Amino acid sequence: MPDKENKGSFEKVLSLGYAKEVLIVSVIGAASIAFIAVLGILGVDWVPLAPLDWAMISAMVFVGPFGFYVSHKQKQIERIERRLPDFLRDVSEAGRFGMTLSEAIVVSARGRYGALTPEIKKMAAQIRWGVPANEALRLFSERVNTDLVNRVVAIITKANEAGGNVADVLNMVSQDAKEVHASEDEQKIAMTSYLAVIYIAFAVFIVVIIILNTQFLTQMEQAGAQLETEGEMEADMGGAGVAEIDVDQIPVIRYIFALAVFAHAVGDGIVAGILQTGKITNGMKHSFILLVIGFVSLRVLFGGMGLML
Repeated sequence: MPDKENKGSFEKVLSLGYAKEVLIVSVIGAASIAFIAVLGILGVDWVPLAPLDWAMISAMVFVGPFGFYVSHKQKQIERIERRLPDFLRDVSEAGRFGMTLSEAIVVSARGRYGALTPEIKKMAAQIRWGVPANEALRLFSERVNTDLVNRVVAIITKANEAGGNVADVLNMVSQDAKEVHASEDEQKIAMTSYLAVIYIAFAVFIVVIIILNTQFLTQMEQAGAQLETEGEMEADMGGAGVAEIDVDQIPVIRYIFALAVFAHAVGDGIVAGILQTGKITNGMKHSFILLVIGFVSLRVLFGGMGLML
């Protein structure tokens, strides 16, 4: 069951506008850049950056456009849902004056409901053309395609088919939608602090790596070079020599640091999206932001560190 729910949720995400097309372009772009990374691993001379650089850029191309586009479309849908209770309330009030559901929708379509207004006017136009109210509501739910809208439309159509007091049902559904939005607002406020903690923890992680690179590893390199020089002098003088530091492993350590930043950026971003909205697709946006922060910190500001390996 969880696999089916996740699959259904992802299919809904792909149905948002041009989300599927954006995902395809992102995958093609990321695969092309990953191919350049493979060429760099094989030692092709014309590849200007290190393979891990290209791997991070490939990840950015994959998660960035798709994540931001889906987030933008979901915000549009959220703005529509926010005005849905106002529309339901107006339809309910019109229904109390003896209007049918179709007539109440047409009359209420004269109001202003922000981002919801175009959808309401489209639904009212369909009713004027002779489309039944239930069918117009169904088409509206298919266009918006969110859990809240689908649930509201299902309740209204069932009440209209049963011939009960639709005005009371509309009023009840309006109150329920407001409570859902209030609960979502409380959850967002609570999760904002966790989101801030993720970003702060990632920044601290990068600072620690920078300190280790500029202080600890740099001093190890200097000490290793000094010991190597002293060892050569002792050997020339016939002495036993001194212990050496394996400085050849320092670039490997820096590379591991860079890989850790890469993994943390992707993982922390996904976790941030799940905490914020409960959706992995929203985490792609945060992964992109953290990848950019990590890439700039390691390469532009601090000379690449392990990325130059």
